[in-house]
Amino acid sequence: MSDGERMGLPPPAPGQRIHGSVARTLGIAILSGLHAPGAVLPGEIEFSEQLGISRTAYREAVRILSAKGLVESRPKTGTRVSARSRWNLLDPDILAWAFEAEPSETFIRDLFELRQIVEPAAAALAAERRSSVDIARMGHALEEMARYGLAVPEGRAADRAFHHAVLEATRNAPLLSLSSSIVAAVTWTTIYKQRLRALPRNPLPDHRAVYEAIVAGDSEGARETMSVLIRLALADTEMSMQA
Repeated sequence: MSDGERMGLPPPAPGQRIHGSVARTLGIAILSGLHAPGAVLPGEIEFSEQLGISRTAYREAVRILSAKGLVESRPKTGTRVSARSRWNLLDPDILAWAFEAEPSETFIRDLFELRQIVEPAAAALAAERRSSVDIARMGHALEEMARYGLAVPEGRAADRAFHHAVLEATRNAPLLSLSSSIVAAVTWTTIYKQRLRALPRNPLPDHRAVYEAIVAGDSEGARETMSVLIRLALADTEMSMQA
């Protein structure tokens, strides 16, 4: 068994280069606390030998982590794990790595709190500004959710598409820029809450209620139904935490 295998270095996913795989491995290690804030990572020669990769691949991985705020590299002092306050916790990769590292209950609740701040307001705007194209996209996403369910990737992709379509219908560019983070949070919390058992209930009716309010142009109704959707999703997730 190679050093890389002992470190748990995964093979690159299709289309992913080795430095992306290394960044993921190191990112998970940082988010899990294996490398705490302030810790200095081993030098590139030592680490590249441990992982069984080239020094170039390791340097590229560190650049990825640096861009996400997880580490900082300085001459003579090496690569140090940044303070948590500098981590870009809304980066979709960081969200994915956090859930692979088994996130804290506080972090999960923080994500739902963020969604509760953003998505009801977005749904209210969507009810005022949606186009026929937006409505068609949301409707198609609901059909796919009903067809596949959220236990499989196709159903979760439809769930992402629905939430993205709501944000897109706001016609607010800064708000839309949060879409990749919001849909990543939706996906990973959905996967998390069914990691030990099946979903306790079908959330499709909650999504349909949001959709119907948006179609009707009911701004306050859309705000309330989205708020209810998120509250119920949190309740489902808290049940999973207690499992």
